[in-house]
Formats: sequence, structure tokens, C-alpha cells
Amino acid sequence: MINSGTLGNFRHLNCALVLLLFFFISPEISSAKEARLSDIIVTNTRDHLLSYFNVRDCFTEEMNRAIMNGISTKFTFIVKLYEIRSAWFDRKIADIKLTHAIEYNTLKNEFSLLLPEQNNKKVKTKDFDRAKELMADVVALKVVRLNRLKRGVLYQLRMKAELDKIELPFYLNYVLFFLSLWDFETDWYSVVFKY
Repeated sequence: MINSGTLGNFRHLNCALVLLLFFFISPEISSAKEARLSDIIVTNTRDHLLSYFNVRDCFTEEMNRAIMNGISTKFTFIVKLYEIRSAWFDRKIADIKLTHAIEYNTLKNEFSLLLPEQNNKKVKTKDFDRAKELMADVVALKVVRLNRLKRGVLYQLRMKAELDKIELPFYLNYVLFFLSLWDFETDWYSVVFKY
């Protein structure tokens, strides 16, 4: 039988362990910058509405180490286009989800990237900074054909980015559980424009 004094000691021990864990983790969390979208451009070609943007402050030291250890990493970008209507709900015109993927081959000392908005372009580079730049930039995303837009009407382009959850081999799930600390999701960003 556990008396109330022993139970109180367990509570204090649990509280101390939680505080100790928070002490070791919180400097990383509090010093980390929050991922955000920047350099958002909406433009067009003769046939398509295009969007350019990038994610800033998305790579942490933990993420860099994970990539350098060969763990495949994916960024998912969500882009939605709405026609703004004052008397009714906004009408969704486009809903796009695209995923950039990066993987490091330790034997070849080479990064492989997949960039779907550029006709599923596959890029290989040995430069890690260049690989991170390619991973974080969305270039010339075809949002919608211009013939689906109406002249003189207001539109809203909304976008966000997320780091996909990492799928680790079963035996690493327990060893690397702290990697979940670098999962991110940006806020929604929007641009209103008249076509």
C-alpha cells in the first residue's frame, strides 16, 4: 500500500522530471525562428496565372543533421485560389498540393531533389546550401489557366507550407523521437489581386 507521503514524493519527482526535460528542450524551441513564407509574387504568362514564393527559417540544425544522415525529407506546399464574391461565399477555383522532396546519398555525396511544379524536374547537386534553396523555393507554379478567370474580378491566392512527418525505420523511432520538434507548418498567407 502506498501512503500519501510516498504518493506526494512521486508527484514531486514527476514534476521535477518534466521541468528538467523542459529545461533541456526549451532553449532550442525558444531560440528557433518560426518558418514563414516570403517573396510572394503573383504574375501571369499568356496562358497561366503563376505564383512564386519561398519558405524562410525552415531548416534547423536537427533537420540539417537528419538530411545529412540520409533521412528523406519532404515539404508540402498548399495553394488555393478563390474568386472573391461580396454577396455570397468565395468560390474556389484551384486547390493545389505539391511536394518537394530531398534525399542525400552518402556514398555519392550528392543531394537529389524532386520539384513537381517544374514538370517533375529532378535535380542533383553536391552543394547543400543550393539544395536547401531549391527545396524552399516554389518557382513558376501554374495555378490556373487564365481563361478560367474573369476580367475586373477580385481574386485571393492563399498558400502555406508544411514539413511532412518523417517516416523513420521502426528501430529508429524510439532513438530519434526528438526529431518531431522540428516539424513545422507556416501560417496561411494571401494575396488579393484584380485580374
